[in-house]
Amino acid sequence: MKRIKLILTSVIAMMMLASCATVSRVPITGRKQRLSVSDQQILSLSASQYKQYLSSAKKSTNAQNTAMVQRVGQKLANAVETYLNGHGYASEVKNYAWEFNLVQNNSVNAFCMPGGKIVVYEGMLPVTQDEASLAIVLGHEIAHAVAKHSAEQMSKQNNQSILASLGASIVGARLGEDAGNLAASVASTGLTFLNAHYSRDNESEADHMGLIFAAMAGYNPNTALTFWQRMSKASSGGGQSGGLQSYLSSHPSDTKRVSDIQKWLPEAMQYYNGAK
Repeated sequence: MKRIKLILTSVIAMMMLASCATVSRVPITGRKQRLSVSDQQILSLSASQYKQYLSSAKKSTNAQNTAMVQRVGQKLANAVETYLNGHGYASEVKNYAWEFNLVQNNSVNAFCMPGGKIVVYEGMLPVTQDEASLAIVLGHEIAHAVAKHSAEQMSKQNNQSILASLGASIVGARLGEDAGNLAASVASTGLTFLNAHYSRDNESEADHMGLIFAAMAGYNPNTALTFWQRMSKASSGGGQSGGLQSYLSSHPSDTKRVSDIQKWLPEAMQYYNGAK
């Protein structure tokens, strides 16, 4: 009887997870996504964490580079909002309060929080070298926000955690506590692999969308090829050659990234020609 109750509980939980989620499509790619985290929840958390980050980060003292990051970022943001307003996503525009900051950090990196809070590290600029390449980076980061990758990741992790706990309880009820603990451990390990692959999918989608966003803003998308070649040389390990290291990576291999960009360039060039 106890086992039957646990099974029924798991079924009900899965039904509740499905009923609470909202289904939408990602702009540009059209990919269907299911989110169980609301815009209000993710934006509130993002604003809080961003404020906390800025309280300890040191903003760049280079006025020229700071102005460049803000100029390119705002140009991209304007192009993205124009696209969203004209393609059935006007209700999403209110979620963005764009902010572009250049901070004192020598790492070759940039990141975006939900709501359009974007940070570029000073170490990225020697690799971008020009505004068009910076637009490729910022377009990629903006794409993460527009595609709601953070909310999607959080939704998936919440759902996985609930289902893994229920599964372990069911096994434990039937085979004993030790078996239940083992099932929980295996589930946790399995979800790590799944999430690593999921993250690479998001990175590829951001590459695709970011390329097009840069083109919409009037930056030549062909710049992405030479930029990612420089990024490959700048990375400590260079391009990944596959195997376990590539599988566990949260980003596509350099080879795959360049290959995908070449595939998306004809589409991006249509937007670029339209923006000129």
